[in-house]
Amino acid sequence: MFSRLRKLLAPRSEKPTDAPSGTRQHNIFEAAASYVSGCAEDDQDQMDEAVSWVSPEALSFGINELACRAVIALARERDESPQTVARSLLGLPAA
Repeated sequence: MFSRLRKLLAPRSEKPTDAPSGTRQHNIFEAAASYVSGCAEDDQDQMDEAVSWVSPEALSFGINELACRAVIALARERDESPQTVARSLLGLPAA
């Protein structure tokens, strides 16, 4: 897990280029969804592709937003606080 984060946050050696005309641009939320689902499915190719769509900072923001929304949705579904759900997902004892 930490190696994936290091790779995600490592500085890129190449500068992004403008996409050729006709190529669809991906937004940070698409990149985050693709990266996280690739991680959940242990699909390194999908994760690598998602990393190439946006900057590391933008991807980090998107992953954070996805995590927040997921915890809120689960908390509502379980009728629990977001803190309780987040700690449960991480295997932490109740606060």
